[in-house]
Order: sequence, then structure tokens, then C-alpha cells
Amino acid sequence: MKIILASNSPRRQEIIKEANINYEIIPSKVDEIFNHNISIEEAVMDLAHQKAKDVSDKLTYEALVIGADTIVVINNEVLGKPKDYNDAKRMLNLLQNDVHQVLTGVSLIKGNKTLNFYEKTEVYFKPMTDADIERYIEEENVYDKAGSYAIQGEAMKYIDHIEGDYYNVIGLPINRLLEEMKKI
Repeated sequence: MKIILASNSPRRQEIIKEANINYEIIPSKVDEIFNHNISIEEAVMDLAHQKAKDVSDKLTYEALVIGADTIVVINNEVLGKPKDYNDAKRMLNLLQNDVHQVLTGVSLIKGNKTLNFYEKTEVYFKPMTDADIERYIEEENVYDKAGSYAIQGEAMKYIDHIEGDYYNVIGLPINRLLEEMKKI
């Protein structure tokens, strides 16, 4: 069975490759629309589903399509990718010295079957000074990362600990994905 990853994310691609899954990449071109009228958990699954459906609808052969979307939530505020330097700085100021949740929604589509799920991980940040935040933004590519950080990058020195799936924070809860793939 062909497996399609509906994402250009190098981090998701690396996780799937490390899990020894043979896959193709067909990135979704959908304009993601975050639905504020449903729960955050439902909304992140919906974003993943939008991506998977966009790719699945264009296929002329049967395949398992995987769509995923990751968001950061702190004090009920959803943090996506920063728009600019000031937005990245604002996000990191919110996250530092606090706990936040990383949610990854995943959508699996194979033919007329769909399975959506999400994974949630708690991330505990250490305090960061303004100088730490400015240096981090300058040294790390924060603009393609939800919440303006990557746990596997320089930000690791500012993370006290996590509760949950490390790979979820990177962008794909691979162990849960493998279990759900068996169902579909």
C-alpha cells in the first residue's frame, strides 16, 4: 500500500523515515482555516484533515494519506507560526518560565475511510531573559515553527522537562500514528 505524507515539513519527513516507513511526499496546497467554533482539539484535527483531504481528493489511485498539523497552546491562546520577529519575541515571552501544551492533529484517509486523532504533550519552559530570546530568534529559524521554537534545536537548553510524547512536540506522534495506521 502506498503511503503519502501531505506535508513538506522536514521534521515530519525525518520522523517517518526514522520509523522505516516507505512513503511519498505530496504536500497539501490547501489554505488552512482554523475553526474557532469548536474545541482546540477538534480544530487541530480539522486542520490535519483539511491537508489530508486536499491530497486524497487529487489521487487517482488508492493510498493511505497522512495529514498533520501542530499547534502550541498557552493560557487558551493558540500559537501558530510567527508572522515576524516581534511576533516570535511575543510568543517566546509567553512561553518562557511557564507550561504550555503542544497538540498535533493527525488525519488518515484511505479510500472512503477516515481516522482523525490528536496527541497532547505538556512542555515546561525555563525562564529566558530578553537577551536569551533575542539571541535565540537570531540563531534559530523560528519562522516555520509553531510557538517559535523547536524542541530538538537550541531551545532544548530552555526546556526543563516534558510530559508526553517527545515526537509529538517535533510535529508527529509516531508511536500513536503507527497504532492508528493498523486500524485503517
